[in-house]
Formats: sequence, C-alpha cells, structure tokens
Amino acid sequence: MLDICLLGTGGMMPLPYRWLTAMMARCDGSSLLIDCGEGTQIALKEKGWSPKPIDVICFTHYHADHISGLPGLLLTMGNAERTEPLTLIGPRGLERVVGALRTIAPELPFDLEFIELSENQEQIKAGPYVIDAYRVNHNVICYGYSISIPRTGRFDVDRAREAQIPQKFWSRLQKGEIIEDGERTLTPDMVLGPARRGLKVTYCTDTRPVPVIAEYAREADLFICEGMYGEEGKEAKAREYRHMTFYEAARLAKEAQPKQMWLTHYSPSLTRPEEFMDKVREIFPRSKAARDGWTLELEFDEE
Repeated sequence: MLDICLLGTGGMMPLPYRWLTAMMARCDGSSLLIDCGEGTQIALKEKGWSPKPIDVICFTHYHADHISGLPGLLLTMGNAERTEPLTLIGPRGLERVVGALRTIAPELPFDLEFIELSENQEQIKAGPYVIDAYRVNHNVICYGYSISIPRTGRFDVDRAREAQIPQKFWSRLQKGEIIEDGERTLTPDMVLGPARRGLKVTYCTDTRPVPVIAEYAREADLFICEGMYGEEGKEAKAREYRHMTFYEAARLAKEAQPKQMWLTHYSPSLTRPEEFMDKVREIFPRSKAARDGWTLELEFDEE
C-alpha cells in the first residue's frame, strides 16, 4: 500500500486557508516528502501524520515557497529523538542551500545525506521507493518526480521444487535476496514470475508543459500537477514566469492518461479553483482541483 497526502496546494505564499505545496508518501513504515515550504509542519499536524518517519525529502527547486520550512522541520525531527540518517535529494547546490538554512538549525542528532541531481533524468532507490527525477522548464533548475513502488512477480512453487531449492529459502528469495547455498547461488528470478504492475505517483510544479512530464506521468495511479492559473487570459503570464495553466496541465494528462489528476500550486489570487474545472474536464475528465489535506490510499491491483 502507498498512502499519499497533498499537504498544501498553494504557490508563492501561504494563506489562512491554503498551505504551500508539499506532498507526503508513506509505505512500509517509511515516509517521503516532496518540497517543504513554510507551513508544512502545521499541515502535517493538521493531518495527524508524524514527521519522525520521514526518510527522504525531495526538492523540486530552491525558491522559498518550496524549501523555507526545512529548518523547523529538521529541528522538530531532532526533538522527536530521531537518530537515523535523512536523505535529501534536489538539483545541484542542495548541500550549499541546506547549509545556509541550517544556520538557524545547526545541531541535529542525525546525519544528512545529500544526493544532488545533475542529469536530465536520474533514478534513485531509497527504502521501498524508486524515485525518478526529471528536469522540467522553470526559470531556475527544477525537477519533477515520479515515486514508484515496484511489485515482483508471483512466487512459482513448481519452479522452486524443480530447481530443488530448500523451502527454508523461499521467503527470502521472494523478498529479493540472493542466497549462497554451498556451491550454488540462488537468485529471485529462479522462483519468481514476471514483474507485476506496481504503483506510481507523478508530481510536478513550477514548469512550462514539456513532453517529459507526460512521459513520466503515463498511466500513473495519480498525477499531481501544477495549475497556477485557471482564469482566462493568464496564458502570457504563465509563459513569462514559466508556470502552467489548468488547461495546459489537462492536456498533459490527456496525453499521459493517468488514473486521475490533481491540480495544485495555485496562485494566491486564485481563490476558487473549482470554478474552472468544467472546462478542464472537457480536456481530461478525471481531473480534480485538489484541496489541502487530500489523501489517497493506493493498493496493488488484484490478480
């Protein structure tokens, strides 16, 4: 199972009714956060989710509305007696930016491990997550992320018996272990069928529509996409500041065909995003104007 919570849906500045955009995923006791703007801790508290199990934080870019909440979050995690290392992922300059922010959070009881992205597309494995980072088109270096939970093939009892693999090793092989048994090396592919469809959530904000977004969002269980502007006549402003309109996001979703799309990262001037959704759904019917705190529980398909 993969739990997703869109903690906030605002861009640029937090509002009394809308926190800044951040997303948390939970799987197998491990949490992953994408972006950490001002107010993220309050959004977590309102949702009742703990920051202590966060093992990975991914940053799309280093504008303040996406990272200014980090020092306080780190201090809170330290005060919760966390000692395990925390992995931070983001564009080049991550360690420098975090180092500057930690001027006000200098002492932590856990280590920070930095992964700085330099390629247009990179894949990182962390705990139960496969993280695909892809470069998008903003006015600073910015990445989108696809978070996947892979699913191995079914265990094949007949193949295990034909290969004379002792039953005591079956569970370990099913979990992906490689086992040395005397002179034999036992590998999971000896007992597992073809990989099955896993789970995937694709997330992007602060970008113009570019083909790579649809590529990574293709057939995702959930596509969370920036919709900075819903009003008519904002196309030129979106191009100037390298953002997206609701309708540009919907066209990406139409191409990618995810199970559903949530719009997020609304302009502070956009007070009622749902008013524009009829036209958005004409382009991609499975579109929703997300609100703070929306949660989705994703489960593997039954087979």
